[in-house]
Amino acid sequence: MISGSLICSKTGRVKLLRLPAALCLAGLFIHGAASAATIYGRVDLALSHDPNVRKHRDYSGVVVWLDPVSAPPVITAKLSHAQMIQRNKTFSPHVLPILVGTVVSFPNYDPIFHNAFSNYDGQIFDIGLYAPGTTRTIAFRREGVVRVFCNIHPTMSAVIVVLRSPYFAASNQNGAFEIPGVPPGSYRMHVFHERATEQTLDALTRTIEVPDDTEKVQLAPLSVSESGYLQVPHKNKYGKDYQVDADSGTYIGTKP
Repeated sequence: MISGSLICSKTGRVKLLRLPAALCLAGLFIHGAASAATIYGRVDLALSHDPNVRKHRDYSGVVVWLDPVSAPPVITAKLSHAQMIQRNKTFSPHVLPILVGTVVSFPNYDPIFHNAFSNYDGQIFDIGLYAPGTTRTIAFRREGVVRVFCNIHPTMSAVIVVLRSPYFAASNQNGAFEIPGVPPGSYRMHVFHERATEQTLDALTRTIEVPDDTEKVQLAPLSVSESGYLQVPHKNKYGKDYQVDADSGTYIGTKP
């Protein structure tokens, strides 16, 4: 049930309106009551050349997170675990947001060898060549964007977004996302999309308010433009061109 209160932060001030339902320029409306709110919204991708976006309207993999304005969130010592599987020569999920300190496993469900690695951006790692039916793990202890590749299969790629805030979500295929358990306060909202320029993403950053006694906060729709994005071919973990039979998955390069 919508409460009728409206938060409008266009001028940086909070304004309450007695309306049954409304959406202000800042993109927030509130309903219900709780000690912590669920922040939710929807994104789309504009000017994309990706066939999944153009033909199927796949808006998945956009990461949205909230950083408290007054003080950084407290990160508990409890270890978190996540998983990025390798199946059909594909990393899944393709985009994985995690909290700093999370241990990520990379199980190999293919009948061929894999070698996940990252040699630039975020955290550098190399889990080596490993057999079908086995797994390797990496603890991500640095905040940043980690672009993941396979040293055997050049078409395999993924992104791990390592965050210091626990308030984050990745959009689904329809572009919807939901961030639960956000306490009242002021937050800076940030957006990441792998095919958007840094300038485009910076322009989407904004301040939002989560009031007391609020159950849900809806953000205005977000549109992320892919204009200006240029895909740069990547090298293998040695900084050289790939030497691989991509059809058979046979590795013909130097073993680590």
